[in-house]
Amino acid sequence: MKEYWHSVILEKDFCNGCTYCLDRCPTQAIRVKDGKAQIINERCIDCGECLKVCPFHAKGAQTDSLEMLNNYKFNIALPAISLYGQFEFDYDMNTIMNGLYELGFDYVYDVAYAADILTAYQLDKIKESQRPKPLISTYCPAVTRLIQIRYPSLIDHIIRLESPMQVSAWMAKQKIMETTGLASEDIGVFYITQCPAKITSIKNPIGIEDSHINGAISIETIYSKLIRIYNDIEVKTQIQKASAGGIVWGMVGGQSFAMGIENYMAVDGIEEVIKVLDRLEMGKLSDVDFLEAYACVTGCVGGPLNVENPFIAKTRIRMRSKQTPRIDDLDSLKVYDKSLIEWDQDIKPFPVLKLDTDIRKALEKMSKIEELFQSLPGIDCGACGAPTCRALAEDIVLGKADIKSCLVKNNSEDK
Repeated sequence: MKEYWHSVILEKDFCNGCTYCLDRCPTQAIRVKDGKAQIINERCIDCGECLKVCPFHAKGAQTDSLEMLNNYKFNIALPAISLYGQFEFDYDMNTIMNGLYELGFDYVYDVAYAADILTAYQLDKIKESQRPKPLISTYCPAVTRLIQIRYPSLIDHIIRLESPMQVSAWMAKQKIMETTGLASEDIGVFYITQCPAKITSIKNPIGIEDSHINGAISIETIYSKLIRIYNDIEVKTQIQKASAGGIVWGMVGGQSFAMGIENYMAVDGIEEVIKVLDRLEMGKLSDVDFLEAYACVTGCVGGPLNVENPFIAKTRIRMRSKQTPRIDDLDSLKVYDKSLIEWDQDIKPFPVLKLDTDIRKALEKMSKIEELFQSLPGIDCGACGAPTCRALAEDIVLGKADIKSCLVKNNSEDK
């Protein structure tokens, strides 16, 4: 099995050992040792919460640069749907997308139109699926990864469809191969991304064996460049194809609006997502047909690699969608065999607390964790470098920490 690649990285030179990231990480993937934060890779879901809260910019996302376009004979740009919310209404979105030609791309495909196409297939899945309800959207890869790590019993709820960025990459690349005669390896496909989780899912594709995308360039990288050249952009073609339904995929509740369904739940913000998944795991939400969940507040427009305030961006997307016609006949969008849109790979749980391969030894370690936890103060102060007292107990049993790390316990014993 290849090593799982992460977009989120730690810049240790900027870290001063504060515990902002420790407190906010939803999967307890961060520890602070020797005055520096450390990321436990197998726990990280690349949600970007640590990027948002770190006051010292010690967390970052690995992205590609425009220089990578030099590696290919032909380059395709796939602007994220959240791009629709980044620019004021004075800026025409079709002109903005044409600006990507000025930055070195040879073809630009509106990912929001791929969302239109997926809307039709997704609605069929919800109506016909024999899987347990609610079906869970895979649009947010951080949530999918969270389910693999923390809620493996819910994997069967995940809707087995590719994301808009992967669908658009496949469609755009097929078209260019047919029209130019170029081989697949000569064509570079780049997603203009809003979040590190999307980048990670390109390197570690979900539900498919290989990604159709070669790299990811952040929206914050291209935003200022497009603003500077906006008045000089030559509009070569009509790139913007998305309907109102495709455009609203960028914000929480957008998928359900596009499908025209009412029996759904839309939740944003990783902490609230966890609360909902907790209830779902207990069988509390089986009367809901569809769940769209986003790690970022407001949805993808809240991604940490965007530039605009997420609430302003959400308002812009809503207003732009009102100015764009809807597609009433969703069946007209089903022009591909559904097997090309569906996953061809199963996804599996990622157990992060594997105590031992021997079940007897694992149970013994679990007992030790509980015993240690009961001996700790239980105030979850984070002074030990672990997010909670239970996490410290786990680290001690796994040999990754020492009981002396608990300053509160040691001080009380000294007295």
